[in-house]
Amino acid sequence: MADDQLLRIGPFKFSSRLFVGTGKYASYELMAEALAASGCQVVTVAVRRERMVDRDGRNILDFIDSDRYTLLPNTAGCFNASEALRTARLGRELLEGLGNTGAGWVKLEVLGDKKTLLPDPVGTLEALEVLVKEDFVVLCYSSDDPVMARRLKDAGAASVMPAGSPIGSGQGVLNPSNIRIILESLTGDDRDYPVIVDAGVGTPSDVTIAMELGAAGVLLNTGIAGAADPVKMARAMKLAMEAGYWGRRAGRIPRKLYATASSPLTGVIGAE
Repeated sequence: MADDQLLRIGPFKFSSRLFVGTGKYASYELMAEALAASGCQVVTVAVRRERMVDRDGRNILDFIDSDRYTLLPNTAGCFNASEALRTARLGRELLEGLGNTGAGWVKLEVLGDKKTLLPDPVGTLEALEVLVKEDFVVLCYSSDDPVMARRLKDAGAASVMPAGSPIGSGQGVLNPSNIRIILESLTGDDRDYPVIVDAGVGTPSDVTIAMELGAAGVLLNTGIAGAADPVKMARAMKLAMEAGYWGRRAGRIPRKLYATASSPLTGVIGAE
């Protein structure tokens, strides 16, 4: 892949723009198979201790090839800034011990309540400012509020990750207009700034829509893990990502009210 086609976030570079989570799979073996089928290079992992080991005592990290994937530790399940900071630091310590390059970054989530799982904007900004001072590369989960997205970028977020819809809802991109405004605002003065749509993806078409809007990538979990066949869905999400990426760059035809013939009407053979 040409260098100008790579996704860049801080010091990281990737050819795949699909980020895939590791929760909710029926087994670690199924998770590993789905990750491989997705073609992803970045795998998100919730690093709170109680979520690293299954009921049989097996560690999730034993099923993720750290030579193949860059781990992205996240602060999922944190409802205030102090919890998120503690979890981010734990993730860095854990991945440094494994020698994985993912120790240098974190996906920051500070949630507002357990019913909607929408982000707490005040807590998110508070935690972001501290993590940036501690030299984390921070990918910041946000609502689709363009004003908040700008504040997060200005505070040092290496990537802003607006939700397409609530986490795990499968509703897709509910407000494409806001995503477009965020993209225009954050990439207007820096066309390479990565805005990654995060949360709510349910189908491959949701991925394509996000990419056609101009997103730099998409992060999803439940859309694959919750599918009847996660491996087939992972493969579909991979293809949808490629379709959306190239479709955006190809340049769509303009929308018109009336038909335009695909074949010219001049010079046709007349009826006898």
